[in-house]
Amino acid sequence: MQDLRVTLVQRMLHWEDAVANRGMFAQVLLPLKGATDLIILPEMFTTGFNMRSIELAEDMNGATVQWMIDQAKKIDAAIYGSVIIKENGAFYNRGLFVKPDGGIIHYDKRHLFRFAGENDHYSAGTKRLVVAWRGWRLLLQICFDLRFPVFARNRGDYDAILYVANWPEARRYPWSQLLIARAIENQCYVAGVNRVGMDGKGNHYTGDSVMIDPRGAVIGSVSPGAEGCTTVVLDATALADFREKFPVGLDADDFEIKAQ
Repeated sequence: MQDLRVTLVQRMLHWEDAVANRGMFAQVLLPLKGATDLIILPEMFTTGFNMRSIELAEDMNGATVQWMIDQAKKIDAAIYGSVIIKENGAFYNRGLFVKPDGGIIHYDKRHLFRFAGENDHYSAGTKRLVVAWRGWRLLLQICFDLRFPVFARNRGDYDAILYVANWPEARRYPWSQLLIARAIENQCYVAGVNRVGMDGKGNHYTGDSVMIDPRGAVIGSVSPGAEGCTTVVLDATALADFREKFPVGLDADDFEIKAQ
């Protein structure tokens, strides 16, 4: 298991304009070629957090999926972010993990944000998903999933959690604290990538994108309220040593998650 270079990309999103967002992110990602192993983009990075699923959805053969494939190949890094996807007549807030060889693994957001009516416009995912990448095991999560620790509980099957979000400034304190909690309780690295700026509904976002280590310390961040990106190296040896010296998981409670 080698160290993993992870890049957090915090940007303002063009409201409901996938073409503009793809163009913007392409410019941001261009300098990262050969300098990172994994790039994380915000939730619904082509549209902003949006309930107009019918009008804005793409399919798995659409322009954004192809763009992610092209970018991953060009940069030689995996890319993770969520997109509005239509499949078999249903709509999903779908996390797409795209590898340089064109391989795609997807995670459909399980916990839909009913306070914004997300559950009225999207179907919830049912599967918890861990993806393997360059020797690391990564749990894929999206925004509101952060508030549900049972779903993210480490069963000894992952090394880091990736959260992509459109998490408003009004609730920025829970965002920062829950990311730390997930890292400590699961003895893992936690990446949280959020957007900045104002969306088309008047919601303001400060980003607060961070990387947390297994002890709960911030080891990388993007300045709140600013566009930017940062690359953090995840230390495989330090993670293994910490888990060996302080194996709290051996006393964890058994449980079972039932599909909804």
